[in-house]
Amino acid sequence: MTKSLRLLLAFALWIGWALPAQAAVTITFWSHELGNSFPHAFFSLRGTVDATGQPVDANYGFTAKSVSPAILMGTVPGRLDISKPFYISTSDAQFSYVMIDAQYGDILALVAAWDDKTGDGHYNLNRRNCVHFVQEAARRLGLIGLDHPELMKKPRSYLKAVASANADRVTVLGMSGKAYLASLLPLPAFGAPIGQVPLAPAVPPAPTPAVPSSATSSTTSRIDS
Repeated sequence: MTKSLRLLLAFALWIGWALPAQAAVTITFWSHELGNSFPHAFFSLRGTVDATGQPVDANYGFTAKSVSPAILMGTVPGRLDISKPFYISTSDAQFSYVMIDAQYGDILALVAAWDDKTGDGHYNLNRRNCVHFVQEAARRLGLIGLDHPELMKKPRSYLKAVASANADRVTVLGMSGKAYLASLLPLPAFGAPIGQVPLAPAVPPAPTPAVPSSATSSTTSRIDS
């Protein structure tokens, strides 16, 4: 290797370490079909906030607080729903979208607006269910083809329709949760040097707004579309 080539290589390596890391939070839209629970739609947030370097690993859905015939009659109390790892692994990742920080902020604002602790948590099977929740998330991202009245109680069909309408804007996945989760790279540790990743995935606190443990999902109590 010539001296000039060695200098060029060294400069390239220096540039790679000196420039800010390319980071962003990816939102992935999921569906869960009938099995040991009701059909459900939700989204996960994973990646690194550009402005701060903070790792993000969280998920949010929306559901009724309790199982009762009242959900068939009208509006009932609702809550945010945080899916457990096994539930996610048995769901299907339909599509994903890489957000800029402003969009990530909009999604967190949506979460706060639908949280019964910080906003309006009412649930209505026909007008404000889990599919309406992910529809609003997609709307805040600027996606198109979101209005499908006939699919608002069909999470998988709805998300597939949105993915098809935005095939040039999103990454269409159509993968089992287990396969999708296995494909993810470890998150960098908060404050780690550029290019450094931990030996095991970091598990940072969920982004604000905080969700109390009582909102944790249960496959036997989740009510959804």
